[in-house]
Order: sequence, then C-alpha cells, then structure tokens
Amino acid sequence: MTSGAAEKQAFPLAQDPADPGAAVERLMLQMTLPEKLAQLAGVWVNASTDGDSVAPLQNEMAGDERTWEEMISQGLGQITRMYGTVPVEPLEGARRLAAAQEQIMAASRFGIPAQVHEECLAGLAAWKATAFPVPLAWGATFNPGLVRRMAGLIGGQMRALGVHQGLAPVLDVVRDLRWGRVEETIGEDPYLVGTVASAYVGGLEETGIVATLKHFVGYSASRAGRNHAPVSMGPRELADVMLPPFEMAIRHGGARSVMHAYTDTDGVPAAANRALLTALLRDEWGFTGTVVADYFGIAFLNATHGVAADSGEAAALALAAGVDVELPTMNCYGTPLLEAVRSGAVPEALVDTALRRVLTQKQEAGLLSAAFDPAPPALAAGTIDLDPAEHRALAREIAAQSLVLLTNRTHDGGPTLPLPAAALASVGVVGPLSQDPFAMLGCYSFDAHVGASHPDIPMGITVPTVAEAAAGRCGAVQSAASGTCEVIPEDRIEEACRLAAAVDTCVIVVGDNAGLFGRGTSGEGNDVGDLQLPGDQRLLLDRVLTAAEAAGTRTVVVILSGRPYALGEFADRAGALVQGFFPGEEGAEALWDVLTGARTPTGKLPVSVPRTAGGQPGTYLHSSLAGASGVSALDPSPLFGFGHGLSYTSFGFSGHTASAPTMSTTGTVTVGCTVTNTGSLAGAEVVQLYLADPVGEVVRPVRELIGYARVELAAGASAELEFTVHADRTSFTGLDLQRVVTPGLVKLHVATSSTADVATHEVILHGPRTVVGFGREMLTPVTVTPL
Repeated sequence: MTSGAAEKQAFPLAQDPADPGAAVERLMLQMTLPEKLAQLAGVWVNASTDGDSVAPLQNEMAGDERTWEEMISQGLGQITRMYGTVPVEPLEGARRLAAAQEQIMAASRFGIPAQVHEECLAGLAAWKATAFPVPLAWGATFNPGLVRRMAGLIGGQMRALGVHQGLAPVLDVVRDLRWGRVEETIGEDPYLVGTVASAYVGGLEETGIVATLKHFVGYSASRAGRNHAPVSMGPRELADVMLPPFEMAIRHGGARSVMHAYTDTDGVPAAANRALLTALLRDEWGFTGTVVADYFGIAFLNATHGVAADSGEAAALALAAGVDVELPTMNCYGTPLLEAVRSGAVPEALVDTALRRVLTQKQEAGLLSAAFDPAPPALAAGTIDLDPAEHRALAREIAAQSLVLLTNRTHDGGPTLPLPAAALASVGVVGPLSQDPFAMLGCYSFDAHVGASHPDIPMGITVPTVAEAAAGRCGAVQSAASGTCEVIPEDRIEEACRLAAAVDTCVIVVGDNAGLFGRGTSGEGNDVGDLQLPGDQRLLLDRVLTAAEAAGTRTVVVILSGRPYALGEFADRAGALVQGFFPGEEGAEALWDVLTGARTPTGKLPVSVPRTAGGQPGTYLHSSLAGASGVSALDPSPLFGFGHGLSYTSFGFSGHTASAPTMSTTGTVTVGCTVTNTGSLAGAEVVQLYLADPVGEVVRPVRELIGYARVELAAGASAELEFTVHADRTSFTGLDLQRVVTPGLVKLHVATSSTADVATHEVILHGPRTVVGFGREMLTPVTVTPL
C-alpha cells in the first residue's frame, strides 16, 4: 500500500465484528456527494471507441475525455474488465491491476479500492484462460453438480487475479430460438435453467466471487427474437416462466448481484422499473445485494428508449428504480446525477441507499479492511496458469456430457455410431467448420469475444479442430474445408462431394461461428429471420449427403452451433446426427470420444430442434392451442423435443409408484420408478418428471418440467428413483395475479423427453386454494438408490 493510502487509515474503516455495518455507516457520514457518486460507477480503462465493439453502441457510449487521474480523484466504484477487454498476459494484467488499485487508494481521502469485475460466461473471459462449453451445453448435461465444479474452478482463477465479481450466469429462458443470445442461455425450461444456474452461482459464490444474475428480466422474449426489441409478455407469463430461475438462484444459489435487462416490457424499460427492481426484488423477495446496470443500460433510457430527456433524467430514473451501480463506465451517475441531486430533483437519500449496498459488498470482499493488499495473489505466486490440465479435463468432461445424439440409423446391419474400427480406416472430415477452431467457441469465449478483433495476436489456448482431433483416432484422414458458415464456393462443394464418395466414413461439420453484432451467425446481436442453417450450408449438406448415399459412404452430420436449426430434411438421410452447442476448447476431442465409442452419449436437448425453418419459433413450454391443432394448417411440432437424446445403450423402466392418489394443497406426494441399463455398455439416462394441469383457472402449459435426475448405470445395473413433489410445485399465477395452488386433477409424467413418456400418475389435490410466494418450495428433491 502506498504511504498516501496508509495515512488515510485515520478514517474509521476498520470493521467491528459485533456490528459489521458500523464501518459502512461511519464512512458514509464523512463522504461528500462527489465521493459517494464515485462509488456508484465503473471505469472501463481499455475500452475502444472505434472499430469492433464488445458491448452495444460501445463506440458511441464509451468515450470519456477525463484523464485517469480525474476519473479516480474522488474514488472509484468498479474497474471494468482489466483482463477481458484486450489480450494481456495474465501476470501483466495483475501488475496493471495492482498499480491501478494503488493509484485509486492513494488518490482519494478514504483509500477505498475498486471492486473488479469480469465476464465469466464460458470460463473467465481472459486471454489464455480455459474456454469451457457455453451455458446451452451446460443445460444439455442435466448435471448441476458438474456445472458447480466448473464454477468453482473459474472463481478460483478470478480470485487469484484480484477479481471480485463475475457477470454470469444468464438466467433468461429461451422463448424464441431466433434470438442471437440463445447460446448464452441454459435452455427453454425454467426449472432446468434455475437448477443449473443456481449450481453455477453456488460454485462462484463459494470462492468469494460475487455472482451477477443476467438479465432481469424478460430479455429473451423480445419480439421476433430481435436483440433489445420490446417484450410482449403479460405479468402471468413473466411470473411463471421468466422469474423462477432468478428466485431459485437468489434463494438456493446465494447470488449477491443482479443485472437489469436492456428491454422494455409493456413500455417500461427494466432499468427504470421500480416495481421490478425494488418492489419485487427487494421488498417481496428480500434481496439485499447490488443491482448493476447492463453496459450503458442507464444511458439507453435516453439514447434508445426515449423515456429520459438527457443523462441526468436517465440517472434519476435508474437510481429511483433501484439500480445501484452504473456499468461499464460513468455516463450518467457522474456529473449529470451530481447536478440532479444538487438541484433537488433527486433526493440524496436515494444515493445513500445505493451507496450503502455498494459499500456493504465491498466490505464483504475485504475492500474496506486496512489489511487489503492491492496486489492480486497471482503476483505473490509469481506465476499463474489459466488453462491447467485440471481445467481442460473438466472442460472435456462437460463437453462430452453435453453432446446430444439426435439420430442413429442402421448402416451395414448395425447402427452408424459408434464408428466400428473398419469405419475408421478411411475417414473424411468436411464442412465449413471442419478445420475451424472457432467452431468450438461461443461469443463470450475470450478468443471469439475479443481475440477475433486482434488478428495479429495468436489464440491464447489450444483448440483442436474436428479434423485435427480425427488424426489421432483414425487411419487415413482427409479433410476439405469449404469456405465459411455463410459463403461456400461451388468448387469447395464439389471437392467435399468427391471426398465423401471416396472414403468409408464422412463426418460433415456444420453450424455457427459466434461473434458480436453481425460478426458471426450466433451471439449477441446476431439474430436471424428463420432457423435454416446459415448461408450455403443447407446446400452443401444436401449435395454431400447425395454423393455419400450414391457411394454407400457412412455419414455423420455434426452440428456445432449456438442455437438449434431445422433438420427435418436431413434426419432420414444422415447416418447419424450429433448436436453440440459450442463445446469449448476440448470439444473436438470430446466429440471423437463419442463418435468412436470411448464415451457413450448422454446429452439431452435443452432446447427443441425444429422440423422446418419457419415453423417453430416457440418452445415446448406452450399451451394446447400453441401446438398442432385442427384450427391451423401450420404444425409447429418439433423434430426433436426438449429433453431428447439417444444413447449407445438402452434403458428399461419398471416399478412405477405414486405414494397416494391424492394430496392436499399443502402436502406432498412421492413418485418412484426403477430404471435399468438393459444394454451392454455403461451409460446415463436423464429421467424427467413433467406436470400437466388439464383444467386450470387460467390457460396452463401442456406440460412443464418439475424434476429430473441424471442416473449413471453400468451395463445391467439398476437404480430406484423417488421424486418428492410438494403441492407448491403445481403452483401458477392465477386470475388475481397471485401465485396459487388450486385443488383438482394434475398428471405427473415420468419421461425420457418432453415427447416420450414412460408412465403417468394422476393425483387429485384437495383442500382450499392456497396462495404461495417467494418462500414456496421451488425444488423437487430426488433420491437415487443403486440396487
């Protein structure tokens, strides 16, 4: 610590164990208004204002003509993405951070360090850090425990680098598959999203990192799947579909921060929605952490939403709504808010309310302690490896568990997959993603998010391509790259066709390249008009499959993408279809583990796969009239439903039980079954439990997931499952907009996907209509007992 900062310890920053809030209150009493406001905003020190951007309207919003010394003269709330804005050696980044913290502590009267945040959606978004699979792949594992382990490793890296807050996970429930940010979500079901996200939150928070829930709320339901577009959603759908994952992550994950959404719902932008950010989040749910702005979200109240005349009005609206921290840099909470408070337009008490939360969180992170060391632990160690073997191994495990076998047709008398030894003697790998390492990375993986804008800087990690990973598994491997995801020249298509006809096995790799704001086919700002494979890939796939069919070549189509695409015309032509959702740096190795049978596929779809490009913009979570019916000629039924996924082994179900045919509206019922691996290989089945409410006081979904269990079984082994279903799990938002449990018949479907039931139990709820709230039972516990 500098001598200047040491002199400032005359101010009462020491924490009193008997009264942990006392230091915060004493500090606030001594702070001037400019010093208070300085704690409510960040500074993005490396942000570019020209060229490629990593945040919406960054080029227009990120400019700040003040010097660094001027920015920190009154203190500083947050440092934005010291490691994640440009490629920087991790230790060099740590040295820069230490120097910045020393300067911040020396510059202001109180010597308070800044809170440091980074993105961590697919691993820490820093150069040379492990690129884990994207959240949609987490959902495909149906394995919260594995996701929690990953979050713990990521959090440990962040702590070593001096980072305090992670801007993840995304809890938006997919409602329109055309939205570019589908890859950042965990899936189309609130229970899957909530349970997996809570596990990720818990893993981060256990390391001391503040997890930030994104994006509160409704962002993924924008009209026509267009980024930032208005949300057309009533309060009932918002409460029953969008809010539960956030409730779960706060109650069961322990999240300490929430980020507001960019969108408006019924004309009210989330950043200015006091009913949402204060009345619901804080008053009803009891959330005591910080609410942070999505990047430039406060300024957008003026610039894009048009509900504020200038930056001062935007600041006033956001602060009154309950936004505590302006990110990524100071646009509105600086001079504009200062003038609004001094003029009397904004009460200083609102500033104090936000400041108290910010300082309390800094206190929890040790930033108000005289013992705070501005040097990150990595500097003391003298070295840090952000991509160690342990991280790569876990990345490979998650990738393998996330790969979904969609189809597996017969070839030469047996299934196409796993590939027999004879099929590996002569292998062709073709398609636009066959030789592209970026086929594995989502838009928030550092090398796609930032590195792509620095072509002179090499990738910081090793990411094998599908073709490269084949070389160590197969005999003779031939590969033909065929342009990009969007443009494939005719001569490249012809080359791929010739190769497909000349080999024993042809692996065709199609899908997406992730990027930002038009620099890709998936990712933030890359929304699409339909769900056809991007660009010329549909033509390529048709031509190559035709050539392979004529030659008798075994074919495997691999889709590596950020959203599901329409595959109806290829499902009966390809030998096998394998879906991967940006499986990370070890994705290609995991893929070949599955293709060769070293691993049995266990992934299940976290989103439905459409049959046709325009017929399925929605999801499985719909009412009866939103599905196939006699009143519309358009059948939106998916090709493969939510939860679908095949295996190389088989599973049988028996011993179906329900503890009682009735339960009270405050009681429980248990649903049990025995699952047996009836095949010759070890594998895992995801047993899913769905609720159907045939007659409700409002229109109810045809079915909704209320429980699941991933069951690992050796060949021939069995396990007994028992789900404990509380009546609260049948609750919904009723006519009076209260969440209620109502008497009547419900059906509990034990299933292997949303379209494949294995047993149904009818249970009648009896008793009074019961109002439940934030404290209700939100989980369906399940016990798995090996037999």
